[in-house]
Amino acid sequence: MSLIGLLILILILAAVLPAWPYSSGWGYGPSGIVGLLVLILVILLILRILPI
Repeated sequence: MSLIGLLILILILAAVLPAWPYSSGWGYGPSGIVGLLVLILVILLILRILPI
């Protein structure tokens, strides 16, 4: 994964945390969805289905 992709991923994870005022009512749903997507991406990278 490139450095730019990693930085974008970190920004997305920080944006969906319910600590921010605009997302306080969202609960943990968005961060759970992003976490699931990251887990799927890591599994695909481990299985070498996606190119790095």
